[in-house]
Amino acid sequence: MKRLLPYILIVFGGFIYSIGLNAFIAGNGLAEGGFVGISLVLFYKFHIIVGLSFFIFNIPVLIIGWRFFGKSFIVKTMVGVISVSIFSVLTNHIGQNVHDRLLAALYGGVICGAGLGLIFRSGGTTGGVDILARIARHFKGYSLGRVLFASDVIVISLVALILGKEVAMYSLVALFVSSRMIDFVIEGVQSSRAAIIISDVYEKIADRIHSEMGRGTTFMHGQGGFTGAEKNVIYCVVARDEVIRLKQLVHEVDDQAFVVVNDVYEVLGEGFTR
Repeated sequence: MKRLLPYILIVFGGFIYSIGLNAFIAGNGLAEGGFVGISLVLFYKFHIIVGLSFFIFNIPVLIIGWRFFGKSFIVKTMVGVISVSIFSVLTNHIGQNVHDRLLAALYGGVICGAGLGLIFRSGGTTGGVDILARIARHFKGYSLGRVLFASDVIVISLVALILGKEVAMYSLVALFVSSRMIDFVIEGVQSSRAAIIISDVYEKIADRIHSEMGRGTTFMHGQGGFTGAEKNVIYCVVARDEVIRLKQLVHEVDDQAFVVVNDVYEVLGEGFTR
């Protein structure tokens, strides 16, 4: 069952993505990035079924990807591609004209992002430009983010030329919301904070963190870049609502302590998510 769970989630993610795509994006004449965006343009202009053209575009990409990235990655990607292709056809009748393209872009971005987030979190992709970006990184060293961003710019520019600037602008809103929703699904909702504390009385601070907050600490050895003096550094992860108490505690022990607090989106281990 554990082996099947990622594939079940990928299929479910494809279903959710297809609902957002048909109900709000295609249902209100908007577009997406990547191969889906091209498929939507073909649908608007030539009435070619989105799921069919999306699947055909992915066939050569999947063949190339199989050669470079191996069976496990491509099998999950194939499940994602097939799920989106099939469900986008089965749900193509649920378009919802909300009479406000901004709302359609927001709703579509949230739902599509939730579906894609499930697919990505389960180790799959929806193929297309994602595989091409990985191949570009393999041969040319280009970053995934740059290639994906460049592809979205190209597709949205195509949308602007063919469907109009207004459609392109609303589509950009949907893409932005979708990307944030993907991050939200992948990174989780229980964000924590990591604190780096530098103080000459580090042991006293650590003792109070242990006894009063019930949190663990890790000592790291450092050296001042300007003074060359040896320093002991405390590393500690706390819940978001514990940050104020942590800073107060440090200030009470050493008001000259140097404290840096960073966002942490997922923590595995005792006291946090297992």
